[in-house]
Amino acid sequence: MKGGEAIIKSLIDQGVEVVFGYPGGVLLPLYDVLYDSDLKHILVRHEQCAAHAADGFARASGKVGVCIGTSGPGATNLITGIATAYMDSSPIVAIAGQVSSHLIGNDAFQEVDTIGITMPITKHNFQAMKAEEIPGMIKSAFYIAGTGRNGPVVLDLPKDVQEEEFDYDQAKDMDLPGYKPTKKGHPLQVKRAAELILNSKMPVILAGGGIILSNSSEELLKLSKLVEAPVTTTLMGKGSFPEDDQLSLGMLGMHGRKVSNFIVDECDCLIAIGCRFSDRTTGLISEFAKNAKIIHIDVDPAEIGKNVDVDVPIVGDAKIILNNLIKIISKSKNENKHQSAWLNHVLNFKKTCIPRLTFADNIPLKPQQVIKELYEGISDDTIVTTDVGQNQMWMAHYFTSRNPRKFISSGGLGTMGFGFPAAMGAKIAMPDNDVVAVCGDGGFLMVCQDLATIKEYDIPLVICVLDNRRLGMVSQWQKLFYNKRMSHTHLGQSPDFVKLAESFGVNAERVENPGEMSVTIRNAIRSGEPYLIDVIIDPEEILPMVPPGRGLTEIVGEYKIEQETPGEILYKPTGKEKGGD
Repeated sequence: MKGGEAIIKSLIDQGVEVVFGYPGGVLLPLYDVLYDSDLKHILVRHEQCAAHAADGFARASGKVGVCIGTSGPGATNLITGIATAYMDSSPIVAIAGQVSSHLIGNDAFQEVDTIGITMPITKHNFQAMKAEEIPGMIKSAFYIAGTGRNGPVVLDLPKDVQEEEFDYDQAKDMDLPGYKPTKKGHPLQVKRAAELILNSKMPVILAGGGIILSNSSEELLKLSKLVEAPVTTTLMGKGSFPEDDQLSLGMLGMHGRKVSNFIVDECDCLIAIGCRFSDRTTGLISEFAKNAKIIHIDVDPAEIGKNVDVDVPIVGDAKIILNNLIKIISKSKNENKHQSAWLNHVLNFKKTCIPRLTFADNIPLKPQQVIKELYEGISDDTIVTTDVGQNQMWMAHYFTSRNPRKFISSGGLGTMGFGFPAAMGAKIAMPDNDVVAVCGDGGFLMVCQDLATIKEYDIPLVICVLDNRRLGMVSQWQKLFYNKRMSHTHLGQSPDFVKLAESFGVNAERVENPGEMSVTIRNAIRSGEPYLIDVIIDPEEILPMVPPGRGLTEIVGEYKIEQETPGEILYKPTGKEKGGD
């Protein structure tokens, strides 16, 4: 068979049923084979959306997502999505066309060095120079993408290799020297961690995206209940622990919950699982959990000690290690009165800083009220994706997530434009789940052309555009830290998002008043069709945050709480809450 046929057959052999792509000249041999293939191809309107859709597909399903782009600008348009997947450890395989092998290096039409460009943002990349290499490369690409610390793999495929005929043979495992991910944690380190937890008086668990990737939410819940340790999460870990549980503290970090930031600051034992201690999580490193012994469990040894010094490092799969920890602690645990006192202290403090969500009389709408009504209008099985910016942090802060793989967001790269195409991929992956994309107006305008995709392929997802005519997060920083010098962050009055959606044949509605959102979202989901909701929100609203370079307890911005509860209030105003310095 020809190389193009081998690509399709190899993808099907790996269980692939759908790919997201955009054709081009050097991909004609591959797309000619796709014409007769059972493989479903979603034609996006921009290659970046193909990569984000593959990413959303992977995060929602746990399977490897696949995207395709042609050589030159097609490949470079995939780059942002590949880098997003790399930063968030999402398993995708990106197939890029390349000029014919004899032209490589000659600056041929639409030639770029895809291998060189993607090397820093992939787990691995391959360039096939013979058609017979294709089956083994594709099999290896899926293995690398979906094992160990998940991540993207790129396949660079010259046009002549796609056209070359060869005797097809079943894919053999390629030799991958040095790639042997550790699964089982060192038993002595696991025992040391168990002893440290048992001897602690004020433990806290920090759950990252590794919990979701390793499917170990059940084990996380067991460990938390066993040692009576409250749980905070990173942005990537949101949904790994039910946020309506009394032991949940919500998200930690720059835009995290006040209770999370202060309790982590007090704890004497921090059990970090599947997280990389990013700057957005830790704040000023020298002030981070300064009273705590730190246990760090991660499948990637490169993350251990990279940002934060740890006392007990354990390299391996979170699910396996948590199960072993639970066994050891279950055999040794006695009643710990210190921990019971700690838990009471945490729960009492938590009551004093419940974020206020109800703003039933406010017009323009407060984002808190919108999120409250959104939550009331969807089910626990609804997959919610977010864009990046204020919309994302409002959702991370105020939206209650109960289940893993139901809250999908761009973390490490902070990619505006991620939410909508990721929702496309999630809906294709999980057609029986409702899918809602929460986007800012700025991020949505970067990818709005793919309204054509959801219309043409009848992908029934709901897009909620939080419309404040601002680049919200940047303008928030300008208000707080740049003397309200609002430099180029106002988006103007164009477009009318309802008319924009309708021009693509997508149903659309505008929400402006309290009480409308929950009804509108229910009706949009029930319609069974693509739907856009333009939600007019208060452009002046900001989210409390920790300024860069500060400790987690140095929160600025007004912190509105739902209720005042009698009891010890640990939060002491610093004089910086209203903004300014």
